[in-house]
Amino acid sequence: MNFENIETAYNLILENCQRLEIQLQTTNLYEALIEQNVCFINSEDITDKKIKENNEKLRYLNLSEEEWRRSFQFIFIKAMKDQFLQANHQFTPDSIAFILLYLLEELTHSPQLDILEIGSGTGNLAETLVINSQKTLDYMGIEVDDLLIDLAASIADVIGTDISFVQEDAIRPQILKESDVIISDLPIGYYPNDNIAKRYQVASLSEHTYAHHLLMEQSLKYLKKDGIALFLAPNNLLTSPQSDLLKKWLKDYANLIAVITLPENLFENKAYAKTIFILKKHIDNIPETFVYPLSDLQAHENITAFMESFKKWKLDNSI
Repeated sequence: MNFENIETAYNLILENCQRLEIQLQTTNLYEALIEQNVCFINSEDITDKKIKENNEKLRYLNLSEEEWRRSFQFIFIKAMKDQFLQANHQFTPDSIAFILLYLLEELTHSPQLDILEIGSGTGNLAETLVINSQKTLDYMGIEVDDLLIDLAASIADVIGTDISFVQEDAIRPQILKESDVIISDLPIGYYPNDNIAKRYQVASLSEHTYAHHLLMEQSLKYLKKDGIALFLAPNNLLTSPQSDLLKKWLKDYANLIAVITLPENLFENKAYAKTIFILKKHIDNIPETFVYPLSDLQAHENITAFMESFKKWKLDNSI
């Protein structure tokens, strides 16, 4: 991986986005990035000579898929620093994405997997997994936000990754094939439509239901019998005011096989800190739940200790 090329690409993309923000009369960097991606793909239609020139320089760099992804990620970081982004518009950082990739590789046996991501957001998690997995991933992301779906799809077009993105409210009934893996950096908040929510076992009768509870229940409907669900969910998932409803549903429909807490300093606001929860549909031989506090994702020895502990748990429980 050429980090100098990544930096050059980032600066070229950013300069084009800044020009496009003025032309589009927007202060939203995501909107400008979508337009930049369209300009890059359809270069013959571009009248702005500087944008066209920068995109030719981008082409000349001949970036790898991972170099493209890193360049776009720097744009996401720029957006987080310079603009107010709602929590659900922020991307899943690499430090967490690569832990999820490790878990996906360790907990699945087939060389080819069907993956369904609920709330695919900017698409950064999808790109990280598809580009870096040792397996062949048939990946579909579902996202309700039209800005994010356009952003993720445009980035996939530029990088050339084979990822499908569908704009749908994942809490509403969908016709989808069952997947080997369900993955989600769950959006946090209340779901406003009580008529839809009341169809679910986790539905609250006294207030709006947590959207992340509804998405967890919905996700299991699309999971193969021997599949796994990897969720990034609030630290207080099992202790929050509506947690009894979730735990009752879990008791009947799924096994919680792993809980991996993450360092709070990964999250801009500690109130939005998350933990990795891994579920399987009910299985005959229920393993002892793997519980591990990951205190530092930058220290190599901490990651090594985590991996060794996880592999020992797998061996002890015949996973």
